[in-house]
Amino acid sequence: MTGTFLIIAGVVIVVLLIIGVLMTSNSERNLVEDRLGRYLDEDDDGGGKRSDEVTEWVNQRVEKSSSGDKVKRALARADIKLKVAEYYALILISAVGVGLLAMIVGGGEMAQRTITFGIGALIGSFLPSLYVRRQQSVRLRRFDDQLPDMINLMVNGLRAGYSTMQALEAVSRELPPPISDEFRRVVQEMQLGVPMDKALDNLLRRIPSPDLDFMVTAMNVQREVGGNLAEILDTISFTIRERIRIKGEVKTLTSQVTTSAKILSFLPIGLFILLWFISNDYIRTIFDNGLACGLSAIGTGLFLIAIGYFVMMKIADIEV
Repeated sequence: MTGTFLIIAGVVIVVLLIIGVLMTSNSERNLVEDRLGRYLDEDDDGGGKRSDEVTEWVNQRVEKSSSGDKVKRALARADIKLKVAEYYALILISAVGVGLLAMIVGGGEMAQRTITFGIGALIGSFLPSLYVRRQQSVRLRRFDDQLPDMINLMVNGLRAGYSTMQALEAVSRELPPPISDEFRRVVQEMQLGVPMDKALDNLLRRIPSPDLDFMVTAMNVQREVGGNLAEILDTISFTIRERIRIKGEVKTLTSQVTTSAKILSFLPIGLFILLWFISNDYIRTIFDNGLACGLSAIGTGLFLIAIGYFVMMKIADIEV
């Protein structure tokens, strides 16, 4: 009876988790009031679709903390339309759901099930953050790839007689996401009275790209000292294209090192988790000399794996 209840509970939680993620990813919120207010510290009513008071109260308390501010920025960089409190709730649901599934699959006695639940909950708690980091990386890479075309379009507009504002509007209309979304946001901020340098600084907060930083710095300097912005941006476009080409060559040459680092680091961890489920009696022999001894051995192994991973990744991290 207990096993059946746990299976049903695990399936329900996983289904709710999947539905929540799909609904969140497909939801369309008001662009000005939601995404713009996220950085201008304005109250967001979701275009008339105000959340309930309890959710708003929890979200406000969480966002005021230092960790909440970092999470809010990370969600914005990944373009995930979640509030901080909703993100923490997603972590909790993921941890409980994966923990229950692990406990059901692992089986065994109550003590074994408790440990298995802890392992599954630990893995589940990391899944949302891994997804957010993945989305950040993909979005930043797409933005960097589109940046030279964006600069060329802006240069052509300036040479055709456009103002800087009109050139940015052309970028927001003509180019595909994510770069069009971000520069549409810049234009909207400027239309609401935000100075250009402040709007571009907000863009850098959302998109931490060295190439974008180079372009924004050149635009700010040109506004202060004058000069031909079209020629400056044309030179920057050539520089960025060369950097992208060199980065691609370096990535090709170092891909073997990075792949080896990931495989060699995560293989022992995955093997340990696999053996815990398929041969629990064998893996529990590590605790024969005491719980403290077993935990110390596991901790030492994880520490050495982490050192090896970061050393190999540091070798492959060549700055261009």
